Amino acid sequence: MNVKTGREEAEPYKALQILDAFSHDASVTQRDLSQRLGIALGLVNSYIKNLVTKGYITVKAIPTKRFAYYLTPKGFAEKTRLTYHLLQDYTRIYRETRANLKELFKEMQDNGASKVVFAGVDEVAEIAYITLQETNLELAGVVDEEKAGEKFFGRKIVSAEALQGLDNDGIVVTSYLKRDSVYRDLISNGIATKNIRTIFEIRGS
Repeated sequence: MNVKTGREEAEPYKALQILDAFSHDASVTQRDLSQRLGIALGLVNSYIKNLVTKGYITVKAIPTKRFAYYLTPKGFAEKTRLTYHLLQDYTRIYRETRANLKELFKEMQDNGASKVVFAGVDEVAEIAYITLQETNLELAGVVDEEKAGEKFFGRKIVSAEALQGLDNDGIVVTSYLKRDSVYRDLISNGIATKNIRTIFEIRGS
C-alpha cells in the first residue's frame, strides 16, 4: 500500500486533530489531548509549540495556572486546508485498503478460514467490516485496548486479553495509525505471529 509512514504520515493528521480540538474548546489541556490522541504528553507539547511558531495558535494564561489556546485566522485556514487534503487522502486510502482487504479475506477464505477477529478500531476497521460483508467470513470479535467496552457495529469491543476465549481462524490488524501498538499488544498476549494478518507494514516487528 503506497502511503506515507512514520511521523511524516502522522504529523498533518495530529496537527488537524489539535487544531480541531482547540477550535471547539480553547481550554482543553495538553494532558487531555495526550489521552485523546494516544500520544505522549511531550509530543503534544512539541506539536503545539510548532503550531504556535507557525502562527496558527495563540496562547493566553487563564486562572488556576492554566492556558487557553485560540486559533488565529491563519489557523482556521490551515484547519480547512488540512481537512480538505485529509479527505483526499482518505478517498485514495479507502480504495487501496478495500482492494487489499478483499485480497486478504479471499486468501484466508481459500485457506479454510471461517471466523476472523479485528484488532484495532478506526476508519480501517470500518472499511474492513464493509468488505467482510462481501465474503462468507464471520466476524468473531473485535479487540482494542483503548476502546474496550465500547461498541463496533453493535458488537462489544474487548481487550486483547479476551482473545484466548474467542474462537477464530485468524486475527486481522484493522488499524493503520495504531498498527504497531496493536501488533505488540497481540504478541504480548500470547498470539502467534502466524495467526496475525495485516495489509500494512508493521514497524519494529
